[in-house]
Amino acid sequence: MAMSTISVVMRLSRKTNSLGMVCALRSMGLRFSSLADASNGSGEPQDVGFIGLGNMGSHMATNLLKAGHRLTVYDRNEAVMQTFAERGATVAHNPREVADASDVVITMLPSSPHVEEVYTGKNGILSNVGSVRPSLLIDSSTIDPHKSRLLATKVAKCKLLPNSKKVVVGEVPVLLDAPVSGGVVGAQAATLTFMIGGHQEGFQVAEPLLRAMGSRIVYCGGPGNGAAAKVCNNLALAISMAGVAEALALGQQLGIDAHTLSNIFNSSSARCWSR
Repeated sequence: MAMSTISVVMRLSRKTNSLGMVCALRSMGLRFSSLADASNGSGEPQDVGFIGLGNMGSHMATNLLKAGHRLTVYDRNEAVMQTFAERGATVAHNPREVADASDVVITMLPSSPHVEEVYTGKNGILSNVGSVRPSLLIDSSTIDPHKSRLLATKVAKCKLLPNSKKVVVGEVPVLLDAPVSGGVVGAQAATLTFMIGGHQEGFQVAEPLLRAMGSRIVYCGGPGNGAAAKVCNNLALAISMAGVAEALALGQQLGIDAHTLSNIFNSSSARCWSR
């Protein structure tokens, strides 16, 4: 996919909830997991860090607390951090403090620059002279897959601190790109679809934890493949939305009421998630 196409889709991603991922991924033969397929619960309680408590992240982090995990959080919004402190989470002052207190860190941020800043900026996750405590890092942001792969390479060059619990076997941390589909409603209900790219062992370790936040977990392959799947999904959704809009506009020009045409779409072959 050309960089210009990715850029357009990334902008659309920040404005649109992408739905209908499961059928598309099944048709591609990608690995598929669900609560019905796996054991109950989200594994043993862990020390989990969560960075980015916005519309999506706040619900995802809340579900981790409900699952019994010990949570350390960071967000630029002091009010939302205070809310999580009242719920029993530990509040950090920067991303590095989150990493120093956690065996697994999850980030849910608006865009590629935000992710780069949180990981590699001043007081970022990787700012401790290339050494980190968490052996598993999970980025659920919707970002450029090329940026995701570059970040995975940077993470793989780091070392683990002596106090690392090593939830993933090895001497270096593992980064998974794990964007989601399902919107705020899915985040609140813990029914998100996760698209995972990265080390397969890391995926297997992360899977029970992700079940606290989602009901569909799809392994897409190596680093950046989860981010790529999300971009492709959003591109398909954007094209579908444009097609529906054009069809409605044409119908009105031909004298058909838009509401009538919409009802037809919803009960015919034109039915789609963009209706």
